[in-house]
Amino acid sequence: MVVAVSKPGPKNLITDISGLKVGNSSDENIKTGTTVLVGDVPFTASVLVMGGAPGTKETDLLAPDKSMEDIDALVLSGGSAFGLDACSGVMDGLRKSGRGFPVGPMRVPIVPGAIIFDLINGGKKDWTENPYRALGLEAFNSRSKDFDVGTVGAGAGALAAMQKGGLGSVSLKLENGYTVGALVVVNPFGSVTTSGGKHFWAAPFEFENEFGGAGIDSSPGPFDLKHSSKNKAMKVHSDQISNTTIAIVATDAPLSKTQCYRMAVAAHDGMVRAIVPSHTLYDGDLVFALSTKKGEIDHETFRDIGVASAVCLSRAIARGVYEATTDEDDILPTYKKTNCI
Repeated sequence: MVVAVSKPGPKNLITDISGLKVGNSSDENIKTGTTVLVGDVPFTASVLVMGGAPGTKETDLLAPDKSMEDIDALVLSGGSAFGLDACSGVMDGLRKSGRGFPVGPMRVPIVPGAIIFDLINGGKKDWTENPYRALGLEAFNSRSKDFDVGTVGAGAGALAAMQKGGLGSVSLKLENGYTVGALVVVNPFGSVTTSGGKHFWAAPFEFENEFGGAGIDSSPGPFDLKHSSKNKAMKVHSDQISNTTIAIVATDAPLSKTQCYRMAVAAHDGMVRAIVPSHTLYDGDLVFALSTKKGEIDHETFRDIGVASAVCLSRAIARGVYEATTDEDDILPTYKKTNCI
C-alpha cells in the first residue's frame, strides 16, 4: 500500500516538488485572498470539475484532447466571479518576467484558475474597484518554496460546514522516488469533521499529527447539514447557499496530459473521503493535476501516483481547516477554538 511505504516531504507542502513555488495574498478587511502556484518552467496539467456550481477560467484548454500543453501557473482565489480577475494579475507578473506562449512579438501566459464563494463571511464587501487583479499580482510576487497554510491566501475567507475553512497543503515522498503534493482551498457545503466536531473524516490518512492527531471517530453518527453552523450563519444575510473546494495535486513523475487528467480523477476520491458530502449542487468542486516533468510513466507506477494524490488531498483538506486562525468579525469559530486546542 502506497501510504505504508511513504512519508511527508521535508516541508510537508506541495513545494516539496522541485520547481514549484506558491504565493499568497490576503485582504483581512474583505476576508478574502488569492493563492497562485507557479512553475520555474511551464508544466503539463489537466482538470476535472465534479461540483455543480464551478467558477473557472481557461479550464477548457486543460482537457486531454486540447492542443495546449504548457501551463505557466494555476490560480485559486476567493471572490466568486470577481476572483477570476486574479488570473489577470498573475498574467501581468508572468509577462513582465518574459513568460508565456510565443505569439509573434508577444508572449501570452497561460493561467487557468478557479474560485470559491466567500462573499458572505463577515468581511466588508463595499469595495468599488475589483481588488482581485492586484491580489493576484501580489500573490505572484510573493511566490516561494515556503508559505503559510490556514487563514491565508484563497483560504482567508473560507468556511466549512461547522468551522472556518482554510488553505491546506501536504506532500508524500514515495518509495519509487517520486513526490506527490496537494494544495487546496477548503470551503465546502459538506463537513470535514464527524458529528462531534473533533474528528476529521480524513483521520485514517494522517501523518505525524499534522492536523491534531485526534484519531478516528469510533461512532461518527449521522450529520444534519441542513442545520449546519455555516448554513445558519450565511442565511442571516442571504437565502443563497454557495460553497466550493478547489484543489491542485502535483507530482514530479513524468505524466502525459491524459495521465494528469486521470490523476485528477483519482484525487477526487480524496475529497470524497475528507468532506461529507462532496460534489453537491451547491459546490464547484474541482481538482487541477499537474506534472513538472515531460513524459509518461508505466501503469503500475501511475497507480501509486493516483493513490498518493487522493491521500494527499484528504490530508490537505483536514490540515487547511486545522490551521485556520481567528479573525475579527468571524461568523464561525476555528476548529482549534471549538475543540479548545
